[in-house]
Amino acid sequence: MLRIYQNTYRRTARKAVVYSATKVVCCNHSTLCNITSNPRRTGGAGGHWEQHSNGNNRGHEEFLLGGNQARGWTIPPNSRGYGMLVVRVLKGALKLRYLVLGGAIGGGVSLSKKYEDWKEGLPDLKWLEDALPQGERWSQFSRNLIEVGSVVKNAIDIDPKLKQLGEDKLSEWRSWFDNRLDDAIEAADYQGTQIVETKEDIKAKTTVAALGISVDESRKKYDKLQSQVETLQTEIMNVQIKYQKELEKMEKENRELRQQYLILKTNKKTTAKRIKKSLIDMYSEVLDELSGYDTGYTMADHLPRVVVVGDQSSGKTSVLESIAKARIFPRGSGEMMTRAPVKVTLAEGPYHVAQFRDSDREYDLTKESDLADLRREVEFRMRASVRGGKTVSNEVIAMTVKGPGLQRMVLVDLPGIISTMTVDMASDTKDSIHQMTKHYMSNPNAIILCIQDGSVDAERSNVTDLVMQCDPLGRRTIFVLTKVDLAEELADPDRIRKILSGKLFPMKALGYYAVVTGRGRKDDSIDAIRQYEEDFFKNSKLFHRRGVIMPHQVTSRNLSLAVSDRFWKMVRETIEQQADAFKATRFNLETEWKNNFPRLRESGRDELFDKAKGEILDEVVTLSQISAKKWDDALTLKLWEKLSNYVFENVYLPAAQSGSQNSFNTMVDIKLRQWAEQALPAKSVEAGWEALQQEFISLMERAKKGHDHDGVFDQLKAAVVDEAIRRHSWEDKAIDMLRVIQLNTLEDRFVHDKAEWDQAVKFLENSVTTKLVQTDETLAQMFGPGPWTRFAYWKSLTQDQQKRRSVKGELDKILKNDVKHLPTLSYDELTTVRKNLQRDNVDVDTDYIRQTWFPVYRKHFLQQALHRAKDCRKAYYLYTQQGTECEISCSDVVLFWRIQQVIKVTGNALRQQVINREARRLDKEIKAVLDEFSDDEEKKAHLLTGKRVQLAEELIKVRQIQEKLEEFINSLNQEK
Repeated sequence: MLRIYQNTYRRTARKAVVYSATKVVCCNHSTLCNITSNPRRTGGAGGHWEQHSNGNNRGHEEFLLGGNQARGWTIPPNSRGYGMLVVRVLKGALKLRYLVLGGAIGGGVSLSKKYEDWKEGLPDLKWLEDALPQGERWSQFSRNLIEVGSVVKNAIDIDPKLKQLGEDKLSEWRSWFDNRLDDAIEAADYQGTQIVETKEDIKAKTTVAALGISVDESRKKYDKLQSQVETLQTEIMNVQIKYQKELEKMEKENRELRQQYLILKTNKKTTAKRIKKSLIDMYSEVLDELSGYDTGYTMADHLPRVVVVGDQSSGKTSVLESIAKARIFPRGSGEMMTRAPVKVTLAEGPYHVAQFRDSDREYDLTKESDLADLRREVEFRMRASVRGGKTVSNEVIAMTVKGPGLQRMVLVDLPGIISTMTVDMASDTKDSIHQMTKHYMSNPNAIILCIQDGSVDAERSNVTDLVMQCDPLGRRTIFVLTKVDLAEELADPDRIRKILSGKLFPMKALGYYAVVTGRGRKDDSIDAIRQYEEDFFKNSKLFHRRGVIMPHQVTSRNLSLAVSDRFWKMVRETIEQQADAFKATRFNLETEWKNNFPRLRESGRDELFDKAKGEILDEVVTLSQISAKKWDDALTLKLWEKLSNYVFENVYLPAAQSGSQNSFNTMVDIKLRQWAEQALPAKSVEAGWEALQQEFISLMERAKKGHDHDGVFDQLKAAVVDEAIRRHSWEDKAIDMLRVIQLNTLEDRFVHDKAEWDQAVKFLENSVTTKLVQTDETLAQMFGPGPWTRFAYWKSLTQDQQKRRSVKGELDKILKNDVKHLPTLSYDELTTVRKNLQRDNVDVDTDYIRQTWFPVYRKHFLQQALHRAKDCRKAYYLYTQQGTECEISCSDVVLFWRIQQVIKVTGNALRQQVINREARRLDKEIKAVLDEFSDDEEKKAHLLTGKRVQLAEELIKVRQIQEKLEEFINSLNQEK
């Protein structure tokens, strides 16, 4: 056997020092071999076997560790001290092993016990033994599955040669397809005017064909998915608009609170410092006021501005960005990106920033993150301005860009002119763009910046014809040729020179300019584009000796200087005239107001809305001041209106027609409990909500009759109340609370005093009388007018009414003979009625007789119930003594007493909920609706209408514009 005694050594960086050699002894007996103890150095970790023999000539083998030169030493037999030490060490190690082994065994036993306890807590799953196959059945089932798998595998096994051949064919087909695809794309690009199918389209069609789907089906599915995507985009945009409004509202409130905090902190009245505005900012504010005043193009706005027009993708936006020295607009590959007019006010400032007119956020145009946010916001505003399925909008997006070296001017970027519409555009897109462009260019003081794409044929331009129509003499047109770097490569330089010298187009202009607005890279900065532009014109063929282009006709910088110079020249020439026009308009409007509304102040929509808001909230406060008795009366009336039909049709009439008093009480208890557990609480909440709504509307109606009522608010108030009521819902926990109260109340079946008995009798009589009146109305429609009515009003009976009257005569005989008749007619009675009618030549069927019987019997039953109620008036003491065994049947009185008690406790609970909770919740809903309406200018314009409102709005706007114009003129004169 093999024994390992010891192996202890320490390694250094290069050699190992062995402190005690290890002997691995293979012995056939138990003689312990001697172990060396002296340390020695070895050159490796090798070893060798040696033969040894002891005094008894019993040999053994030992393996000594060592290198190539290592040898082993053996301790003499008389050195037993060290051997005994080793034995004691081994004995202690064995004891430690036993301790570890004992601990492991004990832990295992404890774990096994825990496992058994956990196993006993599991549910019994022995039923699975019967459901699943066991033993030989399970083995047979497994073998069957394996056999089925092998059969299927053999059935679908493919020949390796055939498989390799298929892969080769597939690779060959793919290569052929790619080559054909590239050839087709090149041919389509070369033709230019034909419809080009992109590589993705061809792959898509191939995929559709491979899937076995027709092109029409795939197109329908694509259109369906496209419409779903558009719907989701619209919903996301509406949510973004809502959150944007909420964010702006919170920012405004935050600023107001901050100002109030500063005032309270300093305990002083702070006076607002008037910040001196620049000329261009003042002029931009005038244009902003005009854009809000003249949204429908009804007024001739002749203030100067620079209008940027051109064909779609001609480079309009790039020119504007080059002038603004920042890439502030979103990009799209061939897609229409400019969907609304964008008014950009350029001003010089120390920092390069941009800001929207209706926002306080400043975008740092030197940071790429702010530029990305700005482009995203511009795109969002453009898409938000397009409503009602339109593609373009007249709503102006106004922004200001300030920075070092910017030329002061106001530019308006318009949607590009298109010649062909795509399927995703509205049908009036082309006409809307033409109308919008003509409107802005028709301003006699507008500077037209006509953008022409130099990389396409000049004859394909659409914008030049429109410019010629609006400015035939070219006195306010500046022509700009873009993409000159591409044009120089594709076109003849002489042709470009003719364009820039005004000899190619029949249109005339103040100046002709050539610019380069990019290298076709989206990531290029404005500085890189401008440097590329300058390098291009330095090396351009257009500047050869034969060229006629002057240096001041090129680069965006020269264009910006020229446009700004012309803009301010136009402003100084026309601003006084425009101010005088607004003075005349203001005088005319003020005269019209004095003639029509001499005793009223000019209140705009915002002021009127605030006044209406205060009146509505005052009415909500009045709602909480209604007396408890009035609430109880209103809730009781509404509850019985909601519950009476169910009580009569599903509880009282079926139970009363059951035949005996005991069955009546049993049926009533069952039906009332089912009703209280299911429909009654929800119906009660519905009645409470309708009562609250009715009281609030009645308060609003009474307010209209006041002497200080202003009818201009009526439409707004009605819309706010309707919207708040539509949104408001009763608390959910109210139903559970009412269910408990109503179940407990219905458990009481004993009338406690004479006063409650009299009230129950009166309640029964009133309810039965009401139903009796309704039944009489039904009978009057069925049987026609009586003799006196026919005689007095010259009326006659119809043929059906005559038949009904004949049937009623026979039915009255049956009820007269049997006062306690059951609610249904027997077969013999039906046969008797038919035969009696046939003798009078009236032929009817059994269904006709049953239809007539129902209202006739109901009237008879209600009359009997009314007589019983009168008999029960004085039967209270008899009822208290005999209970259900009373000689006079008064169970219906007890039923209506229980219903009356349920209505009373339910009305009380609903009244407390209205006063404590629901009125305040309705107040919150109304405030939320008012806040939403206050931010929606279209909603206010729709709800606050009339000549008075429109005239006041126009007068206020004209005053603001005229005041701003005068302020601007004064500053302009000071600058001169």
